[in-house]
Formats: sequence, structure tokens, C-alpha cells
Amino acid sequence: MRVLRPLLMLLCLMAPQAFADGLFQIEVIVFRQAGEALSSSQPAPDDWAVGAAPIAGNERGTALDGEAAKLNPGNGYEVLLHKAWAQNLTAAPNKAALSTGNEQFGHFPVEGVVSLSEQQRLIDLEADFWINRFDSDGLLTGSERVRQKTRLKPNELTYLDNGSLGVLVKITQP
Repeated sequence: MRVLRPLLMLLCLMAPQAFADGLFQIEVIVFRQAGEALSSSQPAPDDWAVGAAPIAGNERGTALDGEAAKLNPGNGYEVLLHKAWAQNLTAAPNKAALSTGNEQFGHFPVEGVVSLSEQQRLIDLEADFWINRFDSDGLLTGSERVRQKTRLKPNELTYLDNGSLGVLVKITQP
């Protein structure tokens, strides 16, 4: 038993480091570029967040505040969503649901899913965001959509372009 005690203590000391290896901070800014909003051919689906976990409880302070400040109306932009959260990444895709604004019949003004997986020191990202419009009764009348897939390097700011909408993403490992 005395022989096992030091081994057990060593394993306990190493365990937190092993679990922290896949923990990343993800930060996303969704913004609109100057010009007329483009509607998608269909409104956001009612099951827009299927299979995704909300980031509530994992939210962190944002680090891209300087970049977000540059995306102002004077420069022809409008920030629609700016969120940061902590998430473990593995080789299997892990989906996070993001939203902002007041919920109306299951939809938010901005809602979307970010799917992430770590692949040999690179990160596969799939972003799917809906920017919704509502009528005076709170019913969804139209949507804009940005949907992009990319592979990115940790600690690099990545820009996803989709016509009138754009997304900035930065993933760092603390």
C-alpha cells in the first residue's frame, strides 16, 4: 500500500494537466458590412441549434475588443455578435450554440452554431449563423445566413467572408 501511495499522488498531480491539454478559448465576432442586407432563400430553421450545447457557463471575457471597435458604423460595419468561451477540443466535432438578443418563439436576432475539432495541431471550424428579422408580433420574417468551413491555426485571427456578413474567429490555448 505504501508503494501505491506515491504513485497515486503522482497520477493526481498529472491528471489536471492531462485534462487541460484540449481546453481552448474561442472568440467569435459576427458583423455586417455596409450595404443592403441579403436574405437567404429560407428563414432560419426552428431546430437551428440541434446537437449543439449552449456556451452559457463557459463564457469568458473577450480579447478582440480592439478589432470589434474598428467594426463600427463610421467604417461601414456593424457588430452583431461578440462572444468568447472556453471549450475542450478533440478530434470529434464539438458544437456550441451562440445567440444574442431577446428570444422570440425560439429564435434570436442572431443565432448560430460553431462546430470545432482539433486535427493534428490545426482546428477544423464550421460556422453557421443566422441574422433574423422579426415582424411587430415577434414572428420570424426573414434571415441572412453566413455558413463557412475552414481549417485554422490556433492563435491566429481568421476572417470568414460571406457577402454582406463576415466572421472573425480566434482560438487560443491558455
